[in-house]
Amino acid sequence: MTRQEKAEIRRINKTNSGGGRLRILGVDPGYGRTGYGVIESQGHRLVPVEYGLIETQPKQAMEVRLRLIYDQLTEVCRRTSPDQMAVEQLYFNRNVTTAIAVGQARGVILLVGAQHNLRISEYTPMQVKQAVTGYGSADKKQMQEMVRILLGLQEPPRPDDVADAVAIAITHLHTAPLYDAVQRGGKRN
Repeated sequence: MTRQEKAEIRRINKTNSGGGRLRILGVDPGYGRTGYGVIESQGHRLVPVEYGLIETQPKQAMEVRLRLIYDQLTEVCRRTSPDQMAVEQLYFNRNVTTAIAVGQARGVILLVGAQHNLRISEYTPMQVKQAVTGYGSADKKQMQEMVRILLGLQEPPRPDDVADAVAIAITHLHTAPLYDAVQRGGKRN
């Protein structure tokens, strides 16, 4: 069996791990601030495992900033052992320079997921708002309050980048069972 086949089997086993437990790493990409949140479903409960912010400095060279994101997100994966990754899709309609820089950071983030054999799913901001609040045009405050309620936290995760990453993970936890059922052709395991 080749290394690639073994990696695929590990990925499939992670995707279909039984017991109703699924651990998701949600990521809100950025080159200055990358939010991350690791959330686990335990049956019908959502449990925060870890969330935080990876920050780089504006005066650092881009390759140094990207390496920092890579190293720190790799460490998060090692520490928390996620089963899958969910990342926000990028949408920029004005600043092309910012879009390119964020796209580079996003590429590093996807690489980390691939190196850990994680199935990676992507969600638009509207999909995240719809999944978390039930309203695709919800504002930041509504999103943060629903994240707080869904996870049973005293305060919502802060700053916004972290709250967004946690919301992306929650979105995937709400969406993954349907996605998996569609992939299986509606059949149960």
